[in-house]
Amino acid sequence: MSIEKVSILGKESIHVGYGIQSHIVEETIKCLASSTYVIISDTNMSKTPTYEKLQDSFQKELAKQRPQSRLLTYLIPPGENHKNRETKAEVEDFLLQQGCTRDTVILAVGGGVIGDMIGFVAATFMRGVRVVQVPTTLLSMVDSSVGGKTAIDTELGKNFIGAFHQPEFVFCDVSFLQTLPKRQLINGMAEVVKTAAIWDETEFTRLEGFAKRFLAEISAPTPNLESIKDELIKTVLGSVRVKAFVVSADEKEGGLRNLLNFGHTIGHAIEAILTPEALHGECVSIGMIKEAELSRYLGILPPSAVARLSKCLAAYGLPISVDEKIFSKIIGAKKNNLKIDSLIKKMLIDKKNDGSKIRCVLLESIGKCYESKAHQIFKEDIQVVMTDEVFVHPFANRHPESVSITPPGSKSISNRALILAALGEGTTRIKNLLHSDDTKHMLDAVVLMKGATVSFEDSGDTVVVQGHGGKLFACKEEIYLGNAGTASRFLTAVAALVNSTQDEKSVTLTGNARMQERPIAALVDALTTNGSKVDYLNKQGSLPLKIEAGNGFKGGRIELAATTSSQYVSAILMCAPYAEKEVTLSLVGGKPISQLYIDMTIAMMKDFGVDVTKSETEEYTYHIPKAVYQNPQEYVVESDASSATYPLAFAALTNSSCTIPNIGSSSLQGDARFAVDVLKPMGCTVEQTSKSTTVTGPPIGTLKALPEIDMEPMTDAFLTASVVAAVSQGTTTISGIANQRVKECNRIKAMVDELAKFGVSADETEDGISIHGVQLKDLKTPGGRGVKTYDDHRVAMSFSLLAGLCKDPVLIQERSTTGKTWPGWWDVLHSKFNAKLEGHEYIRQRSGSLRNGDRSIVIIGMRAAGKTTLSRWLAEHLNFKLLDLDQYLEKKLAVDIKLLVKEKGWDYFREKETEVLNECLEKFGKGHILATGGGIVEGEKPREALKNYTKSGGIVLHLHRDLKETVNFLSKDPTRPAYSDDIEEVWKRREKWYHECSNYHFYSTHCTSEAEFANLKLVFAKFVSKITGDDTFVLPATRSTFVTLTYPDLRKVPSLIKDVSETSNAVELRVDLLANQETAYIAEQIGLLRSVATDLPILYTVRTKSQCGQYPDEDEEGMRKLLMFGLKMGVDIIDLQLISSPSTIAEVISKRGHTKIIASHHDFTGDLKWDNVEWKNKYAQGVSIDADFVKLVGMAKTFDDNLLLENFRRQNTEKPLIGINMGPQGKLSRVLNKVLTPVTHELITDKPIGVGQLSLKEINQALFQIGGLLEKEFWVVGFPVSHSRSPALHNAAYAALGLPYKFDIFETDDAEKVYTQLMQKPTFGGLAVTIPLKLDIKKYCTELSESAKLIGAVNTVTPIADGRKGFLGDNTDWIGIANSFKKADFALASGVTNGLVVGGGGTSRAAIFALHSLGCQKIYLLNRTESKLQDLVDSFPDYDLEILLEKNASSVSIGLVVSCVPGDKALDETLMKKLDGVLSNNKGDKQTRPLLLEAAYKPRVTPIMELAKEKYDWTVIPGVEMLVNQGEAQFKLHTGYTAPYKVIHSAVLNE
Repeated sequence: MSIEKVSILGKESIHVGYGIQSHIVEETIKCLASSTYVIISDTNMSKTPTYEKLQDSFQKELAKQRPQSRLLTYLIPPGENHKNRETKAEVEDFLLQQGCTRDTVILAVGGGVIGDMIGFVAATFMRGVRVVQVPTTLLSMVDSSVGGKTAIDTELGKNFIGAFHQPEFVFCDVSFLQTLPKRQLINGMAEVVKTAAIWDETEFTRLEGFAKRFLAEISAPTPNLESIKDELIKTVLGSVRVKAFVVSADEKEGGLRNLLNFGHTIGHAIEAILTPEALHGECVSIGMIKEAELSRYLGILPPSAVARLSKCLAAYGLPISVDEKIFSKIIGAKKNNLKIDSLIKKMLIDKKNDGSKIRCVLLESIGKCYESKAHQIFKEDIQVVMTDEVFVHPFANRHPESVSITPPGSKSISNRALILAALGEGTTRIKNLLHSDDTKHMLDAVVLMKGATVSFEDSGDTVVVQGHGGKLFACKEEIYLGNAGTASRFLTAVAALVNSTQDEKSVTLTGNARMQERPIAALVDALTTNGSKVDYLNKQGSLPLKIEAGNGFKGGRIELAATTSSQYVSAILMCAPYAEKEVTLSLVGGKPISQLYIDMTIAMMKDFGVDVTKSETEEYTYHIPKAVYQNPQEYVVESDASSATYPLAFAALTNSSCTIPNIGSSSLQGDARFAVDVLKPMGCTVEQTSKSTTVTGPPIGTLKALPEIDMEPMTDAFLTASVVAAVSQGTTTISGIANQRVKECNRIKAMVDELAKFGVSADETEDGISIHGVQLKDLKTPGGRGVKTYDDHRVAMSFSLLAGLCKDPVLIQERSTTGKTWPGWWDVLHSKFNAKLEGHEYIRQRSGSLRNGDRSIVIIGMRAAGKTTLSRWLAEHLNFKLLDLDQYLEKKLAVDIKLLVKEKGWDYFREKETEVLNECLEKFGKGHILATGGGIVEGEKPREALKNYTKSGGIVLHLHRDLKETVNFLSKDPTRPAYSDDIEEVWKRREKWYHECSNYHFYSTHCTSEAEFANLKLVFAKFVSKITGDDTFVLPATRSTFVTLTYPDLRKVPSLIKDVSETSNAVELRVDLLANQETAYIAEQIGLLRSVATDLPILYTVRTKSQCGQYPDEDEEGMRKLLMFGLKMGVDIIDLQLISSPSTIAEVISKRGHTKIIASHHDFTGDLKWDNVEWKNKYAQGVSIDADFVKLVGMAKTFDDNLLLENFRRQNTEKPLIGINMGPQGKLSRVLNKVLTPVTHELITDKPIGVGQLSLKEINQALFQIGGLLEKEFWVVGFPVSHSRSPALHNAAYAALGLPYKFDIFETDDAEKVYTQLMQKPTFGGLAVTIPLKLDIKKYCTELSESAKLIGAVNTVTPIADGRKGFLGDNTDWIGIANSFKKADFALASGVTNGLVVGGGGTSRAAIFALHSLGCQKIYLLNRTESKLQDLVDSFPDYDLEILLEKNASSVSIGLVVSCVPGDKALDETLMKKLDGVLSNNKGDKQTRPLLLEAAYKPRVTPIMELAKEKYDWTVIPGVEMLVNQGEAQFKLHTGYTAPYKVIHSAVLNE
């Protein structure tokens, strides 16, 4: 047994080895005499063979060596969430109960949680007992076990409560790692890499070399760490020795020990937010990169060191960004909580800070820290590093007069050098290589294809490539290239050379979304005609590509179109020496683009030993011999000339001087001519030697435009030239840059669009751009979201220059895109040019959370799905224009569709249909309903267009109805061409396309009557209001409830649904309990539910079996689809189980749109008490994913469980909590829960037994009995009121809901009496006010509602409930009028945009307000005395009111009438004549019914009602309906509850 010992604080107490359990036991018992030894571990560790062996050995050895001593064991639950005060106290109680004393020795066997917490127990128990650390994870071996730092976590952060308590021994047995999961092993490597990065470059280099073997072994199906045990021991020792040395020099973290916190200032802040999903090492890894970038930003650390650190961490599988795909999946929606303010707040309470100052360790180079201490860092600098957007402040006079800048290595040369070195034989040292995203992708690809071995020297500045002579092999992994265009072109050709292996037969190249749009077809065509087999995996002509291995190049003559990209030419040139025959490459189609880059490739091939000759007989033709590249001993990459244009342009714009010391006239790069050919003619002084370039700018404001310049030799530099031209005198026209339209973005268009934001106009030309320069004083500061960079490095860098010339700071988006070619550009701008930068965090609106506004809505669905009718309703509702795309097509082509299909076939029709769709999306993008034909989804291109529309935030609404009804209708429709297939088959084919192309779905219930049509229109209007964001669920300020429907088929209980749900605030649909979970069935059930419970929000729930539901837990994908379908159905609330996978949670949260989310967790065992930390963790998880509500349901075994829950409720208030205990003993929790309490109803007969369900009535009665509800008194006041039906209405509702309230009559015409005798009573609940007090009562109201102010009368008074003293005066008469129309199916009224009010009294004002709220654009007024009506017109200056004259009465279009004249008196003849004209002119039909509401409820039938109904067949609404609806609204204001409508209606009618 080999044991390495490390000294710390003068004692060799750290022992490292493999399989040293017996040594641990012997050394502990021999050296640490005690009466009691206590092994403390966690329940996971206790199940491992290594732990069992350790415990067994200790017991046996103790019996031999110290028989009088005893061994105790104690296990705690695993996980960081148990590293808290409560668990520590439990351990201490155990020790006390076991009679442990000061001589006790504790062995902490476990990971960092055990080591930290049990070390702290040892530090405080009996004022300190001895402790032995036995770390069992890599992280704890190299970090937490060494140095004596012990602690527990609090809610405010990690390790804030603790002590320094040195262990007697630290035993690092590397064999313990054998049982560790892969992710935990990788997690530990973060601290290993950190230690080497701050202290020992030699060890760092060893770690770079060890990464591949380490990852391969731990990723094996059955890892065997013994095979790498020597390297693992070295790895542990390397870190332990450094830490031991540092601790010995600075035990209590006074200075030097702070160096061990590199990566932890930012890493700990990230971890505090992402725990427990993210591990410590993962967060520290990201923290190291950010802190290294901070060092680079401050001008301390070279970019190459950041790149080297990134590559090393990534090689061990550690995340280096929170945006990495795998890491993002792990942390799920918690990623949204990484707000810069939250992170800085966490950093401010870091333990190593000096007061409130943030301290951070800065790296100077790999293996060395800056000044060997932590430094105070300004929040502003951290903010720049941590955000991806930046404000560039005015440069003013902060910049130096002269500066020398060395840009990174040329991207063009770097990429070519890597390809040539990988294809070559031998080892070459590449110096000044560009360390960027592009070259990182290139290096990774070369290594994956086994083309070369790559290592680093000189702190990462030198890349050592050992080429394998063109021997490349297929690989399993996809080669991801981001948005690296150069890498994608070069590697496509290189991949054609790969050989197959036994397991792998191809190479797959892919990239980001933009890369998958960029063209590569010309290169692929050239390769395939030369023997390669290449498949497009997605879009024809773009990545991703699958390249079959083993085909190689045939060679011979290859023809290539080179007018789009010179990179195609360079790709084939560099690979050509490895063809079977010598290659003759002929460039066809005209003059090649960017000839200088082709010349660069040929020159570099010569440097690597291959001479390319140009044909003397054929233009643009080259001969390439068969050969193997010979790698030069050293290759120095010239600085990037394109990048050099930015600092040179800075000098030009600011009247300063800038020198690029290593780019001159002898450069291979075309962009090296930028200073001489562009800046000099614009007025700059340029000095250029063969190796350097210096530019001095003219006096500010004197730059001259270039009338015309051909930038074909330096196309990438046109963006820099454009921003200089923006502030030059005159118009600059740039040509020869057509290829810039197919770069990272369409750069020419981007330049035109973004310059416009600065007030600079520019025009696209056929192959370039014209820029009309402005005076500096006329340069505008872009507002809003500032400059969009299109994920294009050159756009970002160019506009960072123009931004600094503005008067105010300018926002630049996606600043990190410069990492493609110059990762340190912002650092240079900050540290070299002294520019002030300010990090900005863009808080993205959650997907779909913004209101749709005037953006057009697209309708799709089968023919006969109701698209025409519902589209018309939708247009009316939103006040949009309806555009039927089929009719648009017919008009455009001047042909009937049926005839068109007959003459030219379906394919031709589909082609034209696609053109029309794209045209209309572009042309009618605002204020339109675009109704498409049923087959729009048949083609791939229209499907893509529709999907892109949804991705951009637009609404594509799929309308559907019962398929049998559709078939029935289509079989009789002669207006459209017949389907060539069976209709049901057509639906089956299209169904998936409709779903994937739409983001919302509406199911139309079958209608057979006017009333059903009216209801459908109302339901559809509410649905549209929800999905457009105009009407979303708002939690009531008072108590709220929902009722659960557990029926398998709602079609069997439609009448019951309305009765059991009307008094709740929402209705829950248990999808898991439905007869089946097919989307068509669910849509039908939701459609029915909406048609019955029209006004109620729907809570959509799919409960799994483990959460006491019926849906199988193992069907995670099915659950995801059901939840996403709920979102598509536009439900108000979705229940999202917290046990769902992080990816499901993240998807639902990110795509929730206007739907609210309940994050839920249920535990029906009763074992989890409310003081258990698991409930806190679940609540915190719900908060962290940004759910709107958190629902936690336990099981009460005792009455006290309810009290524990209430204590939990008081402590957790960040999000509204639905906290419930199930079971008969948990009923109190339902009574005390205030937010969305689940309730049952007396009409529900099949209630589950033993769960403790209560009705709303039972809850209110119980709440009253325990003092949660107090008695209140209400009155109707006025004179006369003795016959008022208000008391009957309100008292009936109180009884139905179990409210301890009383409603009575107080007859008076004196408002002061009402105030003194009623409103001052402590039990006062509210008033119903009638004549003659509606005006007099106003003076006793502290506040008036908007309706009361405008109507000018108060009919309802309530005490102000938010703690302010006083009373609110409101008016519900108008609600009574509006709701009476709604309940009488007003949606089908003809001319619904116009209304009529008959009468000029007080109720008329409420009627005007009501009609306006219903959408009436014009409201006519009719009265016997017209002078009274003018007062009404004057009172509503913003409404379109018109007094109806007799001559117009029979010609106006009116759909809604409110009669506000006394019902018991004879009507004036003139008035009746006018009214007769209105009624006769607006008779309805089956589709459009005009409605008349009588405001007087006595007599039951008035003369006006008789005239309207009997003579003209109008639908008449009696006044009693208005009374009930007004009372219903009044009841809601008084109590916060919805009154049961049948109950109050019956109470009013039963006089």
